[in-house]
Amino acid sequence: MPDTQHYRQLDAAHYMHPFTDAKELGSRARVITRANGVWLRDSDNNEILDGMSGLWCVNLGYGRHEITEAAARQMRELPYYNSFFQSANPPAILLADELAQIAPAGFNRVFYAGSGSEANDTVIRMIRQYWKLRGHPRRTVIISRRNAYHGSTMGGASLGGMDAMHAQGGLPIPDIVHIGQPYWYGEGREMSPDEFGIQVARELEGKIAELGVNRVAAFIGEPVQGAGGVIIPPDSYWPEIQRICDAHGIPIVADEVICGFGRLGKWFGTDHYGLRPKLMPIAKALTSGYLPMGGVLVHDEIAEVLREKCGEFAHGFTYGGHPACAAAARETLRIMRDERVVERAESEVIPYFQRKWMELGGHSLVREARVVGMMAALELPRSGGKEGRTGMMCRDICVGECGLVMRAVRDTMVSAPPLVMTREEIDELAERAWKALDLTQKAIQ
Repeated sequence: MPDTQHYRQLDAAHYMHPFTDAKELGSRARVITRANGVWLRDSDNNEILDGMSGLWCVNLGYGRHEITEAAARQMRELPYYNSFFQSANPPAILLADELAQIAPAGFNRVFYAGSGSEANDTVIRMIRQYWKLRGHPRRTVIISRRNAYHGSTMGGASLGGMDAMHAQGGLPIPDIVHIGQPYWYGEGREMSPDEFGIQVARELEGKIAELGVNRVAAFIGEPVQGAGGVIIPPDSYWPEIQRICDAHGIPIVADEVICGFGRLGKWFGTDHYGLRPKLMPIAKALTSGYLPMGGVLVHDEIAEVLREKCGEFAHGFTYGGHPACAAAARETLRIMRDERVVERAESEVIPYFQRKWMELGGHSLVREARVVGMMAALELPRSGGKEGRTGMMCRDICVGECGLVMRAVRDTMVSAPPLVMTREEIDELAERAWKALDLTQKAIQ
């Protein structure tokens, strides 16, 4: 087997990494070779605790061979066929039925994609076509939020509200606009969280008035903004957003790519916050990250209009409804149901994780600790007046010196570990995080 240096040389020569400064990375990529449970091993045999579930997706942990065997069985029987031209395959059909059973009331159909980004591109096409079929072709504007993340395709990145992404590639595309985010710590501490939640939600009402309701197709939001830094909305925020959308007849798109499949202690973030969306993009934990798959759960109100009036919906993906991916997703859902993963997470794992996480808020480097479900953040101070320096330093210390994967968003450290963690593993995560904070504090002094 090649050694680490050989892998790194080939990586530097040929592999273009996403969201990475290639010049800064050079030939020092960390090469992950194995994983089991909540633990990773790299090519130097270092053991690393995965505090990010891969990329918010490995909710069941690594090494669930039932999922890999389900995919392998399907690969041997039917490795691939498309869903175009009036075709389907059994795993994709059965998965659609199972998703309808766990989705909120009124969601009985799914449009498959290969990722969350593709799912959000589908949202743009679908909601605009819906309004056109309803006789409102000018209702094309989708309102999103600054610092939101909805993928990195042209459509998904436009829906997202990240300046660094919009600065590359001529984004956003037309008829996508952004309002403020419910980031109380960063933007609203001069008032109470609930006051701030109402204020920022009412930016939506102002934007609707500015545009004219006859132009607005939908409002899109993650129940909790993940890649933006685990931005947990104040309790007042989502009820006010729902009230505004109901008053103006504007559909909510709840982006469940991260929050879906148990991350907040319910099957969907929509369930946690009591939302009533009309479209729900899904991906990531649908297969526990074992194979790429995404989709959009479509409410009957929209699905029936498309079914009866659209004719051919000229949209789709080569790998949408891929039989092996669907088989992996079905097995993932079976494990979650049979082992009551969501229920156990809500009653046992999440409360303990939240208690241990909030204890990290007592560290002298931490300015705020916040957590909802198995999504958590620590706000750290700037170092040397440069935003992001403390966060990047802490991230590197976490993985390099403490054997813990956490993510840095500017100077915010975030964690979203697998839902199946034991108490002992949560203790280990907290101990390693505390050590990383100690070492970071020494480094910036």
